Amino acid sequence: MTMTAAWLLAISAVTMPQADTIPLLIRNGTVYDGTGAEAVQTDIGIDGDQIVFVGDADAEDMHGLREIDASGLIVTPGFIDPHAHSAGALASDERGPREQLNYLMQGVTTVVTGNDGGGTYEIAEARQEMESPGIGTNAALLVGFGSIRSDVMGSRDEAPTPTELERMKSMVDRAMQEGAVGMSTGLFYAPQSFSTTEEVIELAKVAASYGGTYDTHMRDESSYSIGLLGAVGEALRVGREADITVNISHIKALGVDVWGQSQQVIEMIRAARAQGQRVTADQYPYEASGSSLNSSLLPRWAQAGGRDSLMARFEDPDTRARLELDMINNLRRRNGPDAILITGGDDESIRGMTLTQVAIERRQDPLQAAIEIIKEGGAGIGSFNMNESDITAFMAAEFVMTGSDGSGGHPRLYGAYPKKIRQYVLEEGVISMARFVHASSGQPAEAFGLEGRGKIEEGAFADIAVFDPETITDRSTFLAPRELAVGMIYVIVNGELAVDGGEPTHTLSGRVLGRGRAIS
Repeated sequence: MTMTAAWLLAISAVTMPQADTIPLLIRNGTVYDGTGAEAVQTDIGIDGDQIVFVGDADAEDMHGLREIDASGLIVTPGFIDPHAHSAGALASDERGPREQLNYLMQGVTTVVTGNDGGGTYEIAEARQEMESPGIGTNAALLVGFGSIRSDVMGSRDEAPTPTELERMKSMVDRAMQEGAVGMSTGLFYAPQSFSTTEEVIELAKVAASYGGTYDTHMRDESSYSIGLLGAVGEALRVGREADITVNISHIKALGVDVWGQSQQVIEMIRAARAQGQRVTADQYPYEASGSSLNSSLLPRWAQAGGRDSLMARFEDPDTRARLELDMINNLRRRNGPDAILITGGDDESIRGMTLTQVAIERRQDPLQAAIEIIKEGGAGIGSFNMNESDITAFMAAEFVMTGSDGSGGHPRLYGAYPKKIRQYVLEEGVISMARFVHASSGQPAEAFGLEGRGKIEEGAFADIAVFDPETITDRSTFLAPRELAVGMIYVIVNGELAVDGGEPTHTLSGRVLGRGRAIS
């Protein structure tokens, strides 16, 4: 080579454009971006915790230090579960629960927890308990009305005094300042059920002043008190008068008395949205709810004053007679003793049995068996109380998001998202894949104010799920509720691989999130 040729070669090496190289590049995936748009085949580049590139990597001469070939796979934003009872796991002293493998293997990268009014009002303390040792998924925390009311008023069935109401409002205010994304209620449960709508509105106004969301397990999903339609009306009233976004938790028509009312509920919510209210709901894709025997069968009046008062009522003949009549009616509402499956509690010998089976084994009628279980400390149950036509009607509604309401003993804790994909998207076609992804990512991010999450776009946080549509499925059942789902090939949380090649990496790259883009 002549001196001139060598000189020209050296100059061209300096001046010619160099290929861009980023830490992680996902190529050739079928990408749903979380907005509800149909899929496109595109490439995604990740640097740190951010998505820095979406487009044609070859055209841009883009390369990755690590490249994932997602040919034949579906790529979505990481799923956001708006109703996950994960606070205990995320604050566990053990690493295993904090890894959240049950959620990561479903593609869930963010959980909203503290639902049903049970969330702590000590938000800063809870955040420290999660952040210090690390967590596997992101978490957003709700302050619980039930926790606050119980702390201030105990289990009294009465209205708060003005002083008590102000104290409760100040506790919501403090929690919101410390990073809660909203306030949750569980108005079905005692002692929250003893509150008035006006009381709830006053506390919701405090959360609204910070841009928070009102997340509610409604006062009635059946015919226990004000009825399903009455409870929806109450939730909408809270949203309207407090000027707050409303999310109705685990929307359903629970029990034989309200089967078929899903369309009326949908019309009520659509009317509110048409008038400018911000209303969503979440739903798990199962016919059985998860609850406790106490909450499902005991009337609320019998729970006033706590367990000691309840036991005294069982011992009083006149009160017991009234109690039993109410319990018989509640058992009827829930489709009878064959539809009550014992999933938890201290007596392991009855787990996996229906209330009918327990009664036969104990040589009692189902009501007496239920009373004895309650006296012994109670039990978690799977309550098969829903109608498939109501489930699909709610699922198809444009405002209904995916949620797990994950609880021990119920397969939804390990399988809600893959089950919905496999059964209701791929097999039955109740909703499209684009709609599923929107309902599981972009929509909950918007409902809870989690900016930068739930979408695949440049500048968004790199929370991503990559799954195989041929193999994605749930494996958990009521008899084996802790079976991990399969089909998630890669899951990325804040730019780090939490699932790699279908196997968990046991990383703890999750964060505690606040409203907006900032970390709480």
